[in-house]
Amino acid sequence: MVKAPLNKNELKYKYLIIVVSVLIPVVVAILFRIRLEGVQPLTFLPPIYAAINGYTTIILLIALWAIKNRKITLHEQLMKTAIGLSLAFLVMYVAYHLTSEPTPFGGDGWIKTVYYVILISHILLSISIIPLVLVSYVRAISQQFTLHRKIARITFPIWLYITVTGVIIYLMISPYYV
Repeated sequence: MVKAPLNKNELKYKYLIIVVSVLIPVVVAILFRIRLEGVQPLTFLPPIYAAINGYTTIILLIALWAIKNRKITLHEQLMKTAIGLSLAFLVMYVAYHLTSEPTPFGGDGWIKTVYYVILISHILLSISIIPLVLVSYVRAISQQFTLHRKIARITFPIWLYITVTGVIIYLMISPYYV
């Protein structure tokens, strides 16, 4: 099957998605190495951004229900909200880590293994979800609904896993916050 060449608008989105998908993880990785001196640690943020992950989980599930019941406008609004919440999470997560030392996991034995398996899969999938969400969104706003559905079937379960495991990670590490 021969693909049609990308038009100017699609090409612009493609390059923007690539830049954003690379830039966000690189900037976050760089910022993780920086601690703002003389700034009060923002220790109140982890339960807030964990709650945001929980709310995003609920919104994603309602958005799935909405689209399956052909409530397209509701689905669109919920997905925009989920993207907004994910951005708010990212800003708070980075702000916390700019002002606070990393919290080591204090558990031992098999629970430590479980924690790190969840954490590592969460981090890796958090990086991969960026282009998936952006491509899904662009295809939806470009009214390429067949292509949107194709990628959304991949994007949705990964995004859902990330939001659920974000809450689990918080619950597992919260006893060790200073």
